[in-house]
Amino acid sequence: MRILIALTYYRPHVSGVTIYAERLARGLARHGHSVTVLTSRFDPALPGHEVLDGVEVVRVPIIAKVSKGVVMPLFPFYAARLIRHCDVVNIHMPQLEAAPLALLGRLLRKAVVLTYHCDLSLPSSLFNRIVQASLGPLNWAAGRLAHRIVATTEDYARHSRFLSRFMSRVIAIPPLIEIGQVDPVVTAQLAQRWQLNGRPRVGFAARFAAEKGVEHLLRALPAVLERIPDLQLVFTGAYKGTVGEEPYRARLAPLLQRYADRLTFLDLLRPEEMPSFFALCDVLAVTSLNRTEAFGLVQVEAMLSGTPVVASDLPGVREAVRRTGMGEIVPPADPASLAAALVKVITHRQAYVRPRDEVARTFDLNQAIRQYEALFAGLLTPVARG
Repeated sequence: MRILIALTYYRPHVSGVTIYAERLARGLARHGHSVTVLTSRFDPALPGHEVLDGVEVVRVPIIAKVSKGVVMPLFPFYAARLIRHCDVVNIHMPQLEAAPLALLGRLLRKAVVLTYHCDLSLPSSLFNRIVQASLGPLNWAAGRLAHRIVATTEDYARHSRFLSRFMSRVIAIPPLIEIGQVDPVVTAQLAQRWQLNGRPRVGFAARFAAEKGVEHLLRALPAVLERIPDLQLVFTGAYKGTVGEEPYRARLAPLLQRYADRLTFLDLLRPEEMPSFFALCDVLAVTSLNRTEAFGLVQVEAMLSGTPVVASDLPGVREAVRRTGMGEIVPPADPASLAAALVKVITHRQAYVRPRDEVARTFDLNQAIRQYEALFAGLLTPVARG
């Protein structure tokens, strides 16, 4: 099959959406399909066209960045050219261009599949409220035009204000998890480089974005320190320079300064270093606040590395702990409950750990790729599309 995957940001931008799309593109390419990614050239230093891991990447020039999005006047022309030569258009939402892409796909008689990552919840401002109000009709149009819509879990789909309107078209495909084994040599190197030996650690692996709830983890810290006085918080991810999150980072600054002696900020780690990062943590905190987080891939990555999780009780986000038993679920934005759960998991850690094979069977990358293949292949005839 010839598959076009479209999303606003792709590598080297790092987010759950870009990681998911990259794993999907590479997995489909490994299975022998012709895969093209259409995305933004958000950094002018990036090439307009390249091949990465067997995947053709086409980047459209931008003229401006708006909140978390970009403005790409030439996007429809790039899209029309690429859609003519594909069998399936796989559109990753949220993105502003979803409806035009779906319309082009329909007009050119292609199979149109949305992969819906999350409901969009932008930081509070008048401009962002206008953006979200404008996206509502566009998203609805994309949903109406799509032949099928992929969600990561039925739990999230049932509670999503968008997906719940299109449940007859929704198919749940488990999230795409890909992480290597823990390498003792890499683990020792990380521990030495960042002086991570000998202290209990809570890990956090995400961008510093408003929906990630970092402030509640910091506010939980005093209660955790009462029980575990030598605790350290260890962060990896885009914790500075995150697109559209500068005001949030400024609001976090007083808390970051107050607890500076308890915080360790690692570089943005390479994929081969992530298993060791998780293994060096006693527990991973996933403190998401709203529907912008639909699952949290890092949860399963940590579990596969032998590390339990404390996660927010949100649709989709709670599913990893529910399915594996490797952690605790707490109300979002509740530092007291978060602190109690972190202490419980750290002090009874072995009770939460499950064998890697058991977790891997629950979240199997190749099986998820095969589900995508079956979905795409089943839509290649006009009759099957309905």
